[in-house]
Amino acid sequence: MKKVLLLAVLIALFIDSNAQRRATRRIALIPQPVSIVENNKAGNFILPSTINIIVPNNEEVKKIASLFAAQITPPTGYKTTIKAGNSPLPKSILFLLTTDKTIADEGYKLKVTSAGITLTARKPAGIFYGVQTLLQLLPSGITSTTELDYDEWDIPAVTIEDQPRFGWRGLMLDVSRHFFTVAQVKDYIDQMVKYKFNLLHLGLTNDQGWRIQIKSLPKLTEVGAWRVERTGTFGNLSKPQPGEPATYGGFYTHEDIKELVKYAADRFVNILPEIDVPGHSLAAIASYPELSCTPGEYYVSPGDRFMVWPGGGQHFYGLLDNTICPANEKAYEFLDKVFTEVAQLFPFGYIHMGGDETARNFWEKSEQIKALMKKENLKDLDEVQSYFVKRVEKIINSKGKKMIGWDEILDGGLAPNAAVMSWRGMKGGIEAAKQGHEVVMSPTDFAYIDYMQGDAAIEPPVYSTLRLKKAYQFEPLPEGVDAKLIKGGQANLWTEQVYNTRHMQYMTWPRAFAIAEVLWSSKEKRNWEYFSKRVENHFKRLDMAGVKYAPSIYDPIITATKKDTASVVVKLETEIEGLDIHYSFDNSFPDNFYPVYKEPLTVPRDAATMKLITYRNNEPIGRMMVLTIAELRKRAGIK
Repeated sequence: MKKVLLLAVLIALFIDSNAQRRATRRIALIPQPVSIVENNKAGNFILPSTINIIVPNNEEVKKIASLFAAQITPPTGYKTTIKAGNSPLPKSILFLLTTDKTIADEGYKLKVTSAGITLTARKPAGIFYGVQTLLQLLPSGITSTTELDYDEWDIPAVTIEDQPRFGWRGLMLDVSRHFFTVAQVKDYIDQMVKYKFNLLHLGLTNDQGWRIQIKSLPKLTEVGAWRVERTGTFGNLSKPQPGEPATYGGFYTHEDIKELVKYAADRFVNILPEIDVPGHSLAAIASYPELSCTPGEYYVSPGDRFMVWPGGGQHFYGLLDNTICPANEKAYEFLDKVFTEVAQLFPFGYIHMGGDETARNFWEKSEQIKALMKKENLKDLDEVQSYFVKRVEKIINSKGKKMIGWDEILDGGLAPNAAVMSWRGMKGGIEAAKQGHEVVMSPTDFAYIDYMQGDAAIEPPVYSTLRLKKAYQFEPLPEGVDAKLIKGGQANLWTEQVYNTRHMQYMTWPRAFAIAEVLWSSKEKRNWEYFSKRVENHFKRLDMAGVKYAPSIYDPIITATKKDTASVVVKLETEIEGLDIHYSFDNSFPDNFYPVYKEPLTVPRDAATMKLITYRNNEPIGRMMVLTIAELRKRAGIK
């Protein structure tokens, strides 16, 4: 009798624990859908150990079903079967294509009941995005690559209707500063599509490397794809030494690009190639020095300081001429060969020509440039660059593509059919749209995910800081601008300081969550507190997937001000609610028994360091931060 009673108790506890797990697991979708209705009374859909996925007679949808099966099989250990049909089987997952014109091209309808799941869309892309939502409705363990000992895999009963706000939802990955392999780029694509990004902007060329094979110009990869190896802080690295071998780098062959393009297309991602000219071209000039107006010895930069940014509003200038010469006809012959092969490799309708950060101090002294200005009646160097950009546009248009460039291409007069990617804030994009040009918004102050996520005391040093909360405030559609001309937006990951994929992931997540939601979800539904709670839920998913992310959301925001000529006052804040900040000035490491920050602190006269850590419910959640008082004095403006 005791054994029967014990068994009954264990069964009750088991049932209760399952119920509690379901009750505490919030629906936490990123990006949030247009409409979601929960039906708590309808129970959950429990994945059967043999999962039937019913699909229409459509090859793209069959591929989506295969990708879905490949995702859910490893963590569940369940068998999946894909069957053709248009009606459900008991406990099945049904993918349906419809002619319903109320569903947008990338939109979908998802209905989950205890009896089964139906996912309906007008286009295969909608099925794909509905699948990403379906995966997010499953427990966080669904992102694991190994089988987990879950008692059951359940999906809450919901009805969702969804479609994106913008058609251009991009992430930019700079593969020129550091080379990432085909497999690594594929992995990045796999991560981004989970959050409904549909465009990968590849920065293929820069001063630090040329990453795409151009068969008609073999030196670009024989020379331009390789540099001497350096590790440290970009901009402070040493130049190549005489005779030092260039062994660090790599490039994509035509076959590599075709493989990436197909892999991306199977996941409804377009790849936008960027060939950055006329500036940022040292790798090209090291390969073909005749492209320059300035005779000299050229090399692929390992990250040395060959450019100077004076600050204070002054224009930067080059210590080495890294520009392709607009007055050199060989430049246009070169670019015609480059864009011929690029256009053949990338089916996407746009090619990015860069156009940013062109140092012109060498142009000022160039007799070739002066002759060009006289011949073409160009009154200043802005018009010289505009002349170059317009000729590049004609080349790109001749390949059947549309040109897009950074907002500097506005200077001196915008090429007639060009689209503009606005990075120096929103101003350039607004100006371009008012001139009737298409615009993609990617401003530094909201979308540059190469910036630090938090305080410089703990983050790998870069130029500036962009916190998650600020990224979430990004609004791609300014007031007074024709919405039809704002194609969307993207986050940009420049990789000067990104040496490996783990750090690539760290810099991307969670800020790419913010950009994903901004670009997909309606502006009216944006809510920071709700979003930040969903972000924490997705940290669990990244943990299960083995994807690195920045926990900076838990670290304090530190503001130092001057109290008097010698004293510093420190104000502390947190991005999210419910955190306690514990601190010390006595060189010891604070924990939850140390003082809790309540109001601005005056730094003790003889203190050498301030240490901080955040706790939630008496458990450490933030990272230990250590700041010297000398640094705080500097921030406060005390010499």
